Amino acid sequence: MGNKKLQVWLPLLFALVMIAGMFLGYRLGNRGNGNGFFAGDQRSTLQEAMDLIRLKYVDSVQLDSLEGKAIEEMMSELDPHSVYLPPVDLKEANEDLAGNFQGIGVEFNIFNDTVNLVFVIPGGPSEKAGLKTGDKLIRANDSVLTGRGFDAEGVKKYIRGPGGSQVTLQLIRDKKPMTVTVTRGTIPVSSIDAAYMLDKQTGYIRLNKFSDNSYEEFMKSMEDLQKQGLLQLVLDLRGNGGGFMNEAVDMADEFLDGDKLVVYMKGDKTKKTEYRCKRPGLLEKGKLVVLVDELSASASEVLAGALQDWCRATIIGRRTFGKGLVQQQYPLSDGAALRLTIARYYTPLGRSIQRSYAKGKKVYMDELWDRYNSGEMFSEDSVLRHQNGKKFSSVCGKSLYEGDGITPDVFVPIDTSVTYNHLNIWLGSTKLNSYLYEYFMNNQAALNQYKSADAYTSGFPATALWDGFLQKTAADSVKPTILKPVEKERLLLRMKALLARYKWRSSAYFQVLNTTDPVIQKAMEALAK
Repeated sequence: MGNKKLQVWLPLLFALVMIAGMFLGYRLGNRGNGNGFFAGDQRSTLQEAMDLIRLKYVDSVQLDSLEGKAIEEMMSELDPHSVYLPPVDLKEANEDLAGNFQGIGVEFNIFNDTVNLVFVIPGGPSEKAGLKTGDKLIRANDSVLTGRGFDAEGVKKYIRGPGGSQVTLQLIRDKKPMTVTVTRGTIPVSSIDAAYMLDKQTGYIRLNKFSDNSYEEFMKSMEDLQKQGLLQLVLDLRGNGGGFMNEAVDMADEFLDGDKLVVYMKGDKTKKTEYRCKRPGLLEKGKLVVLVDELSASASEVLAGALQDWCRATIIGRRTFGKGLVQQQYPLSDGAALRLTIARYYTPLGRSIQRSYAKGKKVYMDELWDRYNSGEMFSEDSVLRHQNGKKFSSVCGKSLYEGDGITPDVFVPIDTSVTYNHLNIWLGSTKLNSYLYEYFMNNQAALNQYKSADAYTSGFPATALWDGFLQKTAADSVKPTILKPVEKERLLLRMKALLARYKWRSSAYFQVLNTTDPVIQKAMEALAK
């Protein structure tokens, strides 16, 4: 009988002993150095401070804002590319790399305090609703879009929205008021700025970022150019700040044969991961040139570094940015996110791409300005090769160095026109864009004579734009007539390119500018050897 009672009470006794032990361990952990049982559940000093502010502070405070600033301060103590994205910024940051957004599918400029549609995406929501280039938007639902105080971001706030939602637009067309209702949808944002043939066998592709759709867009452009006779390629990564690394790996696979290593990543808490070629590529044998500059970063450097290590391409331009850190995005409970650096990128030879950030974020970001002031961007002799004690030899015997980005095989100095103060006044002016838009709308018949961007580039005289621009700026205190001949020539070329963009989009814009681009000229020389 006694044994039966013991059998009944024994489980309960064990449970009580376990609870007592857990409680004792918790108490000892709190009294000691924090390593006791349950010590991992202790509130941090930051949490304690937030609780005290919430319960005791004399005035009401926005705790979400305080927490955000505290996180930002913590992130500032890490590397320059680990960032906190508050909820208000996260959507736009994600859209930039997603390759699309929700909206109505138009491009606009604000001239004389009025929103003018300068492009309506073919097949998009606005074209389906009947909107046309040249329409002037007056109101979106109940919000007035005219008058001072509006900028592009303010207009976007009223015309963008969830896919499937509607916006009623009041507009002026040919001086007559109209009302159009547009159902918003998914609007693609291409990462390909330009894709055309430089000559009968040389293709040109300019990529502005590595978004979620970049490889797919790149392949379509390559296939289109191959139908036109492409045998060799100029791939322009100037100004490309990077994006998704896997898109760069897939592109490298189109140029490298076998199962060659493209890049690997590793970190203190991240095991080494290799990314290799997996399939036959579209251009494994043809000549290849890659253009880079000081704003080519991250995935751009992964692609350029792999092609340089394997001697597959000639890299032309200026030393790249030097960002070889891998970020992973982690969502937070309030809708914000952390993009946290978890590893470093290494080229196939084992070169680290990342330059030093030991002196802090400001010095790190100012380094580009230091390159300009030191003369590095103007003279090959001034190019700084920070070897970090590590030298590598490529498969074709070139000496390559670690750190500080990718140093090109062929150096081309920065365009000296950036130092022309008078020219820069006009290049950035609203009046220039306003004049070209008016010219485009008023000279449709003359522009329609050019059946393609090729025909326009070779046939349209940029000087045809000069007299009208002088009339447009006649009342200004500073007039274009003060420009030196070389400045006038560059301004006319830019005007011709901007006008081409209205009719044939960005590919024609770069096609015009590339006719005198010294980096393109160096690329053609390299391909000819």
